[in-house]
Amino acid sequence: MESVRDKRVVGSPAVHLLSMAVLMFGFWMLLSGNTEPKFLTYGVLTSIIAAWVSYPLLLIPNGDDTKRYFVFGVNPVKLLAYFVWLLWQLVLANVDVIRATVRPEIEIDPCVVRFRYQTDNPMAKVVLANSITLTPGTVTMNVTEDGVYEVHALTVGAAEGLRGGDMQKKVAWLYGESYDFELLEGKD
Repeated sequence: MESVRDKRVVGSPAVHLLSMAVLMFGFWMLLSGNTEPKFLTYGVLTSIIAAWVSYPLLLIPNGDDTKRYFVFGVNPVKLLAYFVWLLWQLVLANVDVIRATVRPEIEIDPCVVRFRYQTDNPMAKVVLANSITLTPGTVTMNVTEDGVYEVHALTVGAAEGLRGGDMQKKVAWLYGESYDFELLEGKD
């Protein structure tokens, strides 16, 4: 398989394949629960074959096709830390939206926040767009080829959170990427 020998792949293909096979076997064990040796052998072999066959499909190129990133190539400890941080952001955003809507004078002030977020890993761009949309009070409306994000913010607090760049910084940290962040409001 040429994708294992591809020098453009970021990280170790052997580690990617092994981690995928282990995760697939763990999922297989969770579903089957059968620990007889013959079924364990079937599970191991099936997991290895499935990882081998699906690996090339999980490599995505960067913008200029000089590198290929493994879709699940993220440190599990960092992923857990990001998940906890994102859950806290969801709580804060929920409180912001609830405060804005339950007051007698509704404090909803919708606006569109535009910013440019450039990073080499395409998965970082996808995770950022989805994290923004997951957060109450914000929806990613568009992401252009050159990394311009257009986000609808329901409240002033949601807009300020986007302008601050905390989520952008956290996603770059998750993927170990350098990034460029520029607020584009008022620019055309």
